[in-house]
Amino acid sequence: MNSILNKNTFFVKEHTGIFKAANNFDVLDPGTGETILHCREEKLGFFTKMFRFTKYKPMTPFDVEIKTPGGDPVVRVKRGVSLFLSKVQVFNEENMVIGGFKQKFFSIGGKFSILDANDLPVCTLKGKWSGWDFKFLTADGQEFAHVTKKWAGLGKELFTTADNYVLNISEQVPRDSEVRQLILAAVMCIDMILKE
Repeated sequence: MNSILNKNTFFVKEHTGIFKAANNFDVLDPGTGETILHCREEKLGFFTKMFRFTKYKPMTPFDVEIKTPGGDPVVRVKRGVSLFLSKVQVFNEENMVIGGFKQKFFSIGGKFSILDANDLPVCTLKGKWSGWDFKFLTADGQEFAHVTKKWAGLGKELFTTADNYVLNISEQVPRDSEVRQLILAAVMCIDMILKE
């Protein structure tokens, strides 16, 4: 696993555009403003692009690759066509499945089960749309990570648009744990599944 994922705070900045079909993000170090990861949806088919401009956008498949600025793979997030609830697969840097997510039925505010490679629950992503606030919680209520649009740190002037947010991973999540890869992947899914 790439050592970048051992950081605990990440700033996620969505690329914006008027006629933007692909979901593209940059992940920055909030302390320095340096871009540490690129999240790109490069394998976008013609029909998927067309449907992204319709009311069927939330149902379209996606395949997002998260890489270092030098091009080294870190995590890949993939989903096929989604008719009702999303089932997403997460791959490590060697393109092996390390887990995935299942969207909860009838959840208010958005809810995902974060699963390991054996489909066993690792934690649950719970959200509040009123303040765009999401938490990764274990079954016993331990908080693994927190995603919010609120930021009051260094370089605050960079973090002002509605398409930017901050991921804080708890020190309780071990370094070099696949859980860190799953959490980063889930952050991309918040935007592409729930927010869309």
